[in-house]
Amino acid sequence: MSTTAVTASVVICVYTEKRWDDIVAAVESVAAQEVSAEISAVETMVIVDHNAALLSRAQEAFAPRGVRVLPNAHKQGLSGARNTAIAEATGSVIVFLDDDAAARPGWLAALLAPYSDPTVVAVGGVAHPRWPAGRAFVRTARPTVLPGAEPWNGDATGELDWIVGCTYTGQPTEQAEVRNLMGCNMSFRREVFERVGGFAEDIGRIGKNPLGCEETELCIRARQAYQRAGEKIRIVFEPRAIVDHRVSEDRVEWAYLRRRSWAEGLSKAAVSKLVGSDDALSTERSYVAKVLPGAVLRELRQRNITSAAAVVAALAWTGAGYMRGKLPGATDGVRLPAAQGDGAVAPATHPNAGG
Repeated sequence: MSTTAVTASVVICVYTEKRWDDIVAAVESVAAQEVSAEISAVETMVIVDHNAALLSRAQEAFAPRGVRVLPNAHKQGLSGARNTAIAEATGSVIVFLDDDAAARPGWLAALLAPYSDPTVVAVGGVAHPRWPAGRAFVRTARPTVLPGAEPWNGDATGELDWIVGCTYTGQPTEQAEVRNLMGCNMSFRREVFERVGGFAEDIGRIGKNPLGCEETELCIRARQAYQRAGEKIRIVFEPRAIVDHRVSEDRVEWAYLRRRSWAEGLSKAAVSKLVGSDDALSTERSYVAKVLPGAVLRELRQRNITSAAAVVAALAWTGAGYMRGKLPGATDGVRLPAAQGDGAVAPATHPNAGG
């Protein structure tokens, strides 16, 4: 793996004008980043997912600022948009930031610093939830359906925060090697995609469809591929790389908890089919055995019956979704993307293509 100076492409995938204010905030948060002398270049890309009106608006607003605005050239959905970015990006490291997330100062420098180690092929960071305003709880107070040990602390984690795409209790609190990264704040060396292909478009999100786990599948697939080649790699979680992730009102309701948990189970079943159940569920086993029981006991001791029930319900719906996904025919349409040579993720030819 190359140890040349890092060049970075920061990718923001967008799909609806309803998030326009969030998109602007995301782009501006990237523009405000300061990077070290070791970072030779940074580009920002906005990939628009099959929405002509949004594409036109984004080109008009961001192109004059030097942002590359491109349409999703592949299958509709988040994975297709990401694969479009991979094919077009010029950076040796490709960074992904959600369209409803805003990076804090120092985010990009912290995310890129671990790449000084040539064995590091991917780095992800922290996502803190920004709760919706105008409800019974304030910005720093948690909804009862997503409990945590410090509900008053806006930067504290909760056991179910993965449901809203944020860092959850049980993840590392210091830099550590992990199995996989979370999609709203992650990065990969370009060479990973050149060797193992892009994101599996059959399990990625399309609009508000909560199916996912494409990041998990990619990280596991990459690790397996490098191991088969006899190469040691590291996937790193860096807590200093922080973004704030806006949570919409519909995502703090019981209906979304049930739907998202069910979808997580289905997605995990699809990932298990692609990479094997041992790797697909290695992290989840510890989470279910240690983290969730502790959350239930804490909430019961504090007489937060609703919050305790939310943890139990999330586990039950996830388990049910996984069992459904394991039934014959449930994941027959899920396929892996090809590596180099597949038009969906063929690497661009440019002087910065090396890792």
